[in-house]
Amino acid sequence: MNRTTIHLPSNAALAHAARVLLLALAVAAAMQASAAKILIPMDKAQKDHLKSYGLVYWVLQSDVPVDWLLNYRGGSFMLDRIAAVEKECTVRGITFNVIADAQAAAIQAEIANPEANMETVKLEKAPKIAVYAPPTFQPWDDAVALVMTYAEIPYDRIYDKEILAGTLPKYDWLHLHHEDFTGQYGKFYRQFRNAPWYIEQVRSAEAMAKETGFAKVSQMKGAVAAKIRDYVAGGGFLFTMCSGTDSYDIALAAEGTDICDTPFDGDPPDPQAQQKLDYGKTFAFTNFKLIIDPMIYEFSDIDATDIHSSIGETRDFFTLFDFSAKWDVVPTMLCQDHEQVIHGFMGQTTAFRKNLVKPGVTIMGENKPQGTVKYVHGEYGLGQWTFYGGHDPEDYQHMVGDPPTDLSLFPNSPGYRLILNNILFPAAKKRKQKT
Repeated sequence: MNRTTIHLPSNAALAHAARVLLLALAVAAAMQASAAKILIPMDKAQKDHLKSYGLVYWVLQSDVPVDWLLNYRGGSFMLDRIAAVEKECTVRGITFNVIADAQAAAIQAEIANPEANMETVKLEKAPKIAVYAPPTFQPWDDAVALVMTYAEIPYDRIYDKEILAGTLPKYDWLHLHHEDFTGQYGKFYRQFRNAPWYIEQVRSAEAMAKETGFAKVSQMKGAVAAKIRDYVAGGGFLFTMCSGTDSYDIALAAEGTDICDTPFDGDPPDPQAQQKLDYGKTFAFTNFKLIIDPMIYEFSDIDATDIHSSIGETRDFFTLFDFSAKWDVVPTMLCQDHEQVIHGFMGQTTAFRKNLVKPGVTIMGENKPQGTVKYVHGEYGLGQWTFYGGHDPEDYQHMVGDPPTDLSLFPNSPGYRLILNNILFPAAKKRKQKT
């Protein structure tokens, strides 16, 4: 099996593991200490919002519970006072306060007030994370991997062979690298078909399809999409951005139907491909129209890149919804931020046309004047999924070959915070949603 634990370089990984061990040893000693708490504020007082999530993940790795204070000072975190945690906050440059037990009780009382749009969610266990990405993947190719690296959150990298072999149930949370699940190689044919990297991508994918017993890459990707669907149905958490959103849903709807034109798989698409789409199989989108032409850099009409290109960077924003923390706990968790209006960013799939989003899908962020949706969530079977449009929250129009984003320049990025909310989401104590 070709699974690789990544994103902490070897020395950093060893140091990370050592710190986890030291924290575990410190927990027992802390039980004898005072009842004081550590408060990690997540409003604008926080020096490094992104590393704060990594700190919480590190704490959870030692089975130390953390209270996530939804809508309290930007979604702050609170836990028992442990000297090792204080030291780690200092090392990572994270703003924190040591507060007395009485002050912590007052905060919890304020949150518990029925009139306050706040809630406490207990985080109990660090979720085991996988990133679906090709062998040629580099962390800076993908915003999720990039921010996990910056925040020091470890993950395993898996790809088609591992998923088809049944490895997904080992993981609590799965992120899909900005992949093309339709087998059309990202629709890069017109511009990059003669580029060495594109030729190698095609060669590698075709070899993988043959190795796993499929005649076409599109058939292999369809089988992978089905495995991921079953993973979510069984209770998994799925997160994806950019083309991993619409291309995934399209692959589900087109299961068993050839939607690829000749340059991609050697034969024409099914002439009835559009009519054969089954929207009942999708997670997020319905009634969309395929764009099969290999010379057009789009999979379907779901993507609203054209709309956002027309309004320009200075006017491109999306607004997070303000949910009821006590009644709509899940979307409240996923929308924790110190900003409610967030600067937009482009991608192969920038945003979604609102009229093509399924009824029942929770819309968490939208550009209402443009009729587009940026951030959506839903349930499927026993699991849950989140789609987030765009490629890099701090690089408005990331192009092929552009240098990686240096997140040390954006430690308070509200767009990246949304990704990290999703990573901590599976750590929340299971409880029934209020209805």
